[in-house]
Amino acid sequence: MTPMPKMTPLSGALRAAPKLVCMPIVMSVLMSFRIAPITRTLPQNLTALRQFSTSLKSNMKPVQLYTAGTPNGQKVSIMLEEIKALNPSFTYETHAIDMSKNEQKEEWFLKMNPNGRIPTLLDPNNTATESEGFPVMESLAIMLYLEKLYDDKHAFSWPDTDPKAQNYRSLVLQWASWQMAGQGPMQGQANHFRMQATGDSKNVVPYGLKRYHDETVRLYEVLERGLEGRDYLVGDGKGKYSLADMITFPWALWYRFAGIRNDEVGPNVKAWIERIKQRPAVQKGLAVPKPSELLKNLEDPNWMPPMPEL
Repeated sequence: MTPMPKMTPLSGALRAAPKLVCMPIVMSVLMSFRIAPITRTLPQNLTALRQFSTSLKSNMKPVQLYTAGTPNGQKVSIMLEEIKALNPSFTYETHAIDMSKNEQKEEWFLKMNPNGRIPTLLDPNNTATESEGFPVMESLAIMLYLEKLYDDKHAFSWPDTDPKAQNYRSLVLQWASWQMAGQGPMQGQANHFRMQATGDSKNVVPYGLKRYHDETVRLYEVLERGLEGRDYLVGDGKGKYSLADMITFPWALWYRFAGIRNDEVGPNVKAWIERIKQRPAVQKGLAVPKPSELLKNLEDPNWMPPMPEL
């Protein structure tokens, strides 16, 4: 049986071949390997690509936000205002939902959000699966969607070129999960039981009142540790303002409404709240769909809602 000829490595073949004959062939082979994949994925005219991108942004339709003046609604309106401040071509329109009339349970709303909750986003610029635009429910899902599609300059996120991006994205998601699974539900229940206990005495449930109050206080101890030596929750040094802060801030701003006293919240959290509250986009976002009469109470640093005995 005739043995197979010994294969010569490409580098050896180059050294062994006559230069005048092989070099044009070799260069042709190398160019086919190195350049063909690039030309298959990039347009031939980069100027045309830039013009197309600019045209797309200039023709952008307003994103539609269905919301109310609650902490969950304010998470999204703050992020929309932050994006709007950086991108003049980005706009959004607000539709105030009257939850006292259960508008969020009406059929037209449930077609966008089967859970019947605010906030809900409708993006008319995304018609890949829905002709009238892509609907997004749940505040975290909405914010991740907005970050992915509209924070193209990575003002609040990290580009793939950053070697730490994967870890920072994970940390953002960790804090966002903490907010959605802990801070929001526990503080919301603390507020619910506080209001029930200060209303009709028949509805007082001392166990529930204490349980959710104490758990909310514990969660603010977690946030206090997370902000130790930092201005923001995620990023190098003292941190970078990101989705992690935007999603956590509104509920923290409202902590007194749940019966959490000032002395039950640490100095790191208080300084962080004041720092974020000074951002112009945050101030605008807090006023969506209209300025909150309830939040005016917080202008008095000693104000507390009616409190039952724990």
